[in-house]
Amino acid sequence: MTSQPKALFLKLVLPLAVFAAVLLMPTPEGLTVEGQRALAVMALAVVLWATEALPIAVTGIVGVVLLVLVNAVPDVEAALFGFSQPVPYFLIGILTLGLAVQRSGLAERMAVYMIRLAGGSSRALYGQMLFSFAALTFALPSASTRGAILVHVYEQVMTHWRVPQEAPLHKAIMMAMGALNRLGSTALLAGGITPIVASSLIGELTGEGFSWTRWFVLMALPFYSVLLVGGAVVYVAYRSGFRLENVVDVSSMTTGPLRLPEIKAALIALGTALLWFTDFAHGLAPTVPALIAMAIILLPGIGLLTWEDLERDLGWSNFFVIATSLSLANAIIASGAAAWFADTMVGSVEGLRGSPTLVLLAIAGASSVVRMLMPNISGYLAFIIPVAMSTGASLGLNPLVVGLAVVIVGDSVVFYPAGGAASVFIFQRANLRSPEIFRLGLIMTVVAIAVLFAIVLPYWRLVGESLTG
Repeated sequence: MTSQPKALFLKLVLPLAVFAAVLLMPTPEGLTVEGQRALAVMALAVVLWATEALPIAVTGIVGVVLLVLVNAVPDVEAALFGFSQPVPYFLIGILTLGLAVQRSGLAERMAVYMIRLAGGSSRALYGQMLFSFAALTFALPSASTRGAILVHVYEQVMTHWRVPQEAPLHKAIMMAMGALNRLGSTALLAGGITPIVASSLIGELTGEGFSWTRWFVLMALPFYSVLLVGGAVVYVAYRSGFRLENVVDVSSMTTGPLRLPEIKAALIALGTALLWFTDFAHGLAPTVPALIAMAIILLPGIGLLTWEDLERDLGWSNFFVIATSLSLANAIIASGAAAWFADTMVGSVEGLRGSPTLVLLAIAGASSVVRMLMPNISGYLAFIIPVAMSTGASLGLNPLVVGLAVVIVGDSVVFYPAGGAASVFIFQRANLRSPEIFRLGLIMTVVAIAVLFAIVLPYWRLVGESLTG
């Protein structure tokens, strides 16, 4: 057996062994048989995603098939749950928008502008990018949308600077974009899936809804702090790449007059952002403006792309990764495995009653383990928020603080290339490997928990939400 097939064999043995162990062990008390089977399939998928023994889209499809074969779900419709949800189609819409921005030449124009603004300094460019994650959120709330557009911009920058894909600077830019960009969105109530799902769950459990302003007051400082510290972590990890010689004559770089395709791309992007930003007035789900933009972009004679362009260049594996992740998460929740698992993890803090800080630390630690096992953020939020809040409340903690805390811990990290719509296509394009992503995820977990206790809890106390209030 040659080395490559042998390595693949070893990568497949581990996930299959984990799958068999979970599937065949005695069913724990309180866990349904269907829940145990769903956990076995999820464990297999998580290990395969982590090792990349199979392409990540293939892993998702294998997981959906196994849900049916081991009877973890009642029927094939339940196994295909993710394909009926709006999120994968939202992803396709914003990826189409990003591709149109690239093909129109607008990304090239923005790249030249950013290089000139940075003055040829890689450090200045990196700092500008981190700032844009927060600043652009007010115009483009969706991290997926920003990522789909900005990835082309920074690829153009790296091309201008002749930085190869495997270089530390390229990895730093793409790692930050895939792992940190999302932090700017969660600071806003309309910033994407995480704040929408989290605010709905927490509001329902506390009986108090969130206004845009209240969410921003409570969550802006936490996520901007994690973004700042996380940016420093990525910089240190890839610092050798920032010793780039200033060989670019920025004064000689010109863009020429705006062309019609660029104007079209800009108008479509701005119109789509306007529809997202005014959803309070028209009530359209975020997927609808994304699909409207996609339709306009593909209209013959009016748009910017042909269907053949889309088939060839979009990267359809992203669609399957997100859809199958949603299917696996739904199976875990619907089978009762999520509630059992979270209750087992978080309920163990009962012995820490009387020490609120240690209780929250234990909940945060348990939540990080759950997040590691649940790549899909919606699935994580759906089962950890109710259990964490009820456990915290029974031990004398402010349930609102507990609920917001597990949002910070969970949404500050990405452990796998299939970690979410806002990162999956960036990690794939940049050829970042699973071990690198997982290592940063572990570090960001520590960062998020440290920021929570050192900065966020004192700040929340100042604005009227104490840990034991």
